[in-house]
Amino acid sequence: MDLKDHIRSIPDFPKPGILFYDISTLLAHPGAWHTTIERLAGLIRPHKPDVLAGIESRGFLLAAPLAIALGTGFVMLRKQGKLPGITVRHTYALEYGTDTIEIQADAIEKGKRVVLVDDLLATGGTMAAAVTLLEQVGAVVPAAACIIELVFLEGRKRLPLPVEALLQYDS
Repeated sequence: MDLKDHIRSIPDFPKPGILFYDISTLLAHPGAWHTTIERLAGLIRPHKPDVLAGIESRGFLLAAPLAIALGTGFVMLRKQGKLPGITVRHTYALEYGTDTIEIQADAIEKGKRVVLVDDLLATGGTMAAAVTLLEQVGAVVPAAACIIELVFLEGRKRLPLPVEALLQYDS
């Protein structure tokens, strides 16, 4: 199955000049969604994760079923102020300003292998920040995984680890 057939391209979203790759149509197709999870699990399995960390919000959609498929735990990386209890945060630079992501302080035992999961790798800023946050709480991060990589944005170069991507787009 060619998963690209199930991803809709939406021009000028969220602003003019951006071509948005929408996974909603993939999620809605049972066969494509099942195939996506199976293929990503196959790419992640060799990294021997104890836990998968999903980046808010579409990373949650992937990491939760992948954790079930791989028999691992699942933790959430969220925007500041969204998680209860004591949290650890990391603030990082965006093109215009900053953003902050958090994890619950007790979500991951030190030394656990955590594969980072998100729907898309673009510039790599959010994934790089997530890796920093996970390492800050004692995780070992052997890899990151996503459905889509926008190769032309060279986000992979910002990451100090292997990235497993199911689909790559050159523009």
